[in-house]
Amino acid sequence: MSKSALLDRTAWDLILDASGNIAVATAPYSRAQDVANACRLFSGELWYDTNKGIPYDSEILGQWPPLSLVRERLAQAAMTVDGVVSAQVVITSLNGRNLTGQVQFTDKDGASDTVSF
Repeated sequence: MSKSALLDRTAWDLILDASGNIAVATAPYSRAQDVANACRLFSGELWYDTNKGIPYDSEILGQWPPLSLVRERLAQAAMTVDGVVSAQVVITSLNGRNLTGQVQFTDKDGASDTVSF
């Protein structure tokens, strides 16, 4: 069973359970949260594996990259999550510098879920 630390949805920070311990998320929510984390990770930011992450600084931020590149980078990031077997990115809006959409993914058990950005 997939587990990870449960993050507050607004602050994206650790939260505590009723006993004062770090709260834990379990599947299927934990996998969706892990996909969201992978899509937020900047290349080089993960100190124990600097090869992971999206090259936001060099390819995306401060530029007008092709939407196909953004889709591909987000899908690749989602695929790095253990148990994810397919990922598709749907961009729903580009308003100035604000990009919104979804990462739709399927896991090894055939369950599908969506993470919005």
